[in-house]
Amino acid sequence: VNSRQHPLEIPPPSGKDWPKEEEENFFLLDPDRKRDVLPQPFRMIHKLVMQVFESAVEIIEKREMLREAQKRKVQPIKCFPTAEFQVTERANCLAVSGKYIFVGLSVGLAAFNSRDLKDVCAWDAAQTEICAVHASALGNECHVLLAVDEMGLAWLFCFHKESFLLIKALNEVEDFSQRSPCVEVVLSRGGDYAGILLQGNTEAWLEIYQLPKDSWLTEMAENSGAAEELAGSERRSSSSSVVGTFLLQELPVPAIQDDIKLDPPGLLLTVRPPKPITGTTFKGPLDALKEVGDGSTLGLGYNHLIKDSQWELQEAIFCSTYQEYLEAEGVAKEEMPRYATFHFLLPSRILMGPEMEAEPDIPVGIGVHWYGNHNFCLYLLNPSLKDKAGSDLKPDVVWPCAAPIACSAVSSCSRYLALAGEDATITIWDKHLGYPLSVTAILEERFICSIHFL
Repeated sequence: VNSRQHPLEIPPPSGKDWPKEEEENFFLLDPDRKRDVLPQPFRMIHKLVMQVFESAVEIIEKREMLREAQKRKVQPIKCFPTAEFQVTERANCLAVSGKYIFVGLSVGLAAFNSRDLKDVCAWDAAQTEICAVHASALGNECHVLLAVDEMGLAWLFCFHKESFLLIKALNEVEDFSQRSPCVEVVLSRGGDYAGILLQGNTEAWLEIYQLPKDSWLTEMAENSGAAEELAGSERRSSSSSVVGTFLLQELPVPAIQDDIKLDPPGLLLTVRPPKPITGTTFKGPLDALKEVGDGSTLGLGYNHLIKDSQWELQEAIFCSTYQEYLEAEGVAKEEMPRYATFHFLLPSRILMGPEMEAEPDIPVGIGVHWYGNHNFCLYLLNPSLKDKAGSDLKPDVVWPCAAPIACSAVSSCSRYLALAGEDATITIWDKHLGYPLSVTAILEERFICSIHFL
């Protein structure tokens, strides 16, 4: 039972709840002033803590933005190996043609079947290290291989019936001291032509070979038929004897193909780098016009009327004008280029006229540019020029550029040509029509080392 002794009244206010005189206008005061009454060390610590907190918030916001931007990007597909095959020596390079994988080893070549990844055969007769290998299918399970070893020797092989057949070492000579090493090889698609870049003591040149693949296929087919007949006769004779059955698979395939002698490739063209432009040897304009010909294409600039004295006067004026810059950077003497990039080109209007006929999948020309040169030169693969292989061959078409060409690429259809200059400018040309499709300028401090079509 609750008994109330006093009547219900409102209690009087207590003194602790009364607002103080200095706090009457508390809503008009700055909250940061409360920290001003603290000692100096506490204020400094508070300031450092706030700076750390604000920096942490900024870092978190940046990471969130990067994470969101990464989510919006297209994620690349990750590919993992599904199988592997073991090689007996160190692998330096490989090439794929048909169902075979050809691997250049520290000692010779090896061929693997891409379906079951088994070792098919190997070639180590020369006991040399293969540094580069190119392969192309010829048809009828026959493949052509072009390999370069550590000594710069270019080896040409034919792979047939799971066996290597050495055709020729393209730059082999009797005197080893006179050998010119090979630094680059290119094999055309389909195996019709092969090109090798050779370097001598003072110069470099390009040799283009025509591969007689039709005669190779015919010879291979005839020898395969003879081998099958030999195996059949051996099998019939052994089946009637007491020894047992002689299987065709037990016949040593390399021993059968040791007797095959294939026709060597023929040297088609010898392309040398353009010589530096010097003073004219013409006595007058008429002599120069006779050398120009029909004038339908651009040349390398040799047919001019500028004398040696005029070249020397121009060089003297240039050196005197920019002497301080030339002394700071140093001027290198112009030398003959010793490296080139070349491509096999399919038929196009630039190389062939409307009256000329050619198969669409067989190259009709090559495109070459030498290191440090402004011109992209095109040459026709015309068999009539075989007699001129030893002379200085002039290009059929000259494609001049504003800057020295650093690298180049040709599309798989051979219609589009990409030229990257040393001024970091990439130009895409339509080789069929002869006009540029796009020009892209990269940062000037960048140097383009390679370019490819995808």
